[in-house]
Amino acid sequence: MSKFYKIVLVMLLALPSVAIAQEVAKADSTSYNKFDHSVRRKNRGVANIRTEFVPKGQWVFGGSVSYSTHTNKNYTFLIVEDIESNGYQFKITPLVGYAYSKNALVGVRFGYSRGLTELDKASLSITSLDNSYFYSLKHSYNVEALWRNYIPLGRDNKRFALFAEVGLAMGGSQSKLASGPQQSLSGAYSSSFDISLGVNPGISAFLTNNMAIEVNIGVLGFNYSRTRQITNQVVSGTTSTSQMNFKINIFSIGLGASFYL
Repeated sequence: MSKFYKIVLVMLLALPSVAIAQEVAKADSTSYNKFDHSVRRKNRGVANIRTEFVPKGQWVFGGSVSYSTHTNKNYTFLIVEDIESNGYQFKITPLVGYAYSKNALVGVRFGYSRGLTELDKASLSITSLDNSYFYSLKHSYNVEALWRNYIPLGRDNKRFALFAEVGLAMGGSQSKLASGPQQSLSGAYSSSFDISLGVNPGISAFLTNNMAIEVNIGVLGFNYSRTRQITNQVVSGTTSTSQMNFKINIFSIGLGASFYL
């Protein structure tokens, strides 16, 4: 056999070994990349997603309630003097949820609020408002479908967790307003339809095995409102507003308690 044929034969015999070596190297590289990606994800130090903070099949009941009143007698605020007023604010938001998967929750939140402000007397430092009267009564309601995902803080931590919540809410409100001199008051009645989509991150902390305190805050949302108003039962008008924001709204901070059963 000539030297040329011997070289060709050796090369043919070596091809399977080269192919096997390439496959092994490729498998090692893939395994390393997967391991490297897992290590990088764990090194973020936020959470261990394998920790079961809320087990599948668990029911959640919760919400928040707030009530406040105010009464002013001969009170002065900036240039407004001799303020005599009273009123109250009441709000309740019950929640029902179900964990369809580990650390993932779907639910429904209901909301109702009612507020009253009645101003009997006030005076400006530059003029008198003694004969003026102001009365405002408003109540609103909404229903919200929500989805929430929990992120436990730390390895095997079942007491504290961050959560990301997305909610779609629809509702409305009615209000009555009377104002002006007491001899010739002007009254208005208005009703509105509201829809909103929001992202509300927060934190949950278990005080007992079944009870947790939760705090959330709105950071991203879209709101649309359409209002119809009738003044003195004669003049009517409508207005609509829409807003989209990406900012922290300190007036949307929510504090409540939940029971995980």
